Amino acid sequence: MRGEKLFSYNIKISELIKKRMRMLLDPKDVQQVSNDVMNMLHAEELEIINTFYDAVVAKDIDKITEFFPVVAFDVEDHFSTEEEMMEQSKFYAAPIHKAEHDTLRGKLKDVAEDWEKNKNPAAVRTFLEDEFKHWMVLHVARWDAETAMHIGDNA
Repeated sequence: MRGEKLFSYNIKISELIKKRMRMLLDPKDVQQVSNDVMNMLHAEELEIINTFYDAVVAKDIDKITEFFPVVAFDVEDHFSTEEEMMEQSKFYAAPIHKAEHDTLRGKLKDVAEDWEKNKNPAAVRTFLEDEFKHWMVLHVARWDAETAMHIGDNA
């Protein structure tokens, strides 16, 4: 009995390791900020982006096509929620922070339009690995951390 449980446990661990190897963003790589709502938005986005990334790495055309609108909706929900919080709290650098959001919105829109035309997983993967990943880590550390300090934890 114990051997069966151990064997089952080892399989689960190896499955987790395989999944982690395909993870675009490890939650520990994205800074926690001083606002619970923002941390929740980031956690949800990481889960969605990592699921999307799995489909991209697997070159699963149907799953990528199905998941692109989910990614776009989540990113918009994330950004618009933060922007509303900045407006309500009269954050002094809201226009600059929003401009960063707008830049990524534009890039994501371009990648989605290219996807609709070409269905090229390699182009999506390049965007995720070379742009989105670094943008997310740096944006949270710079702008979201500062915004969260201004807003406080109003969750």
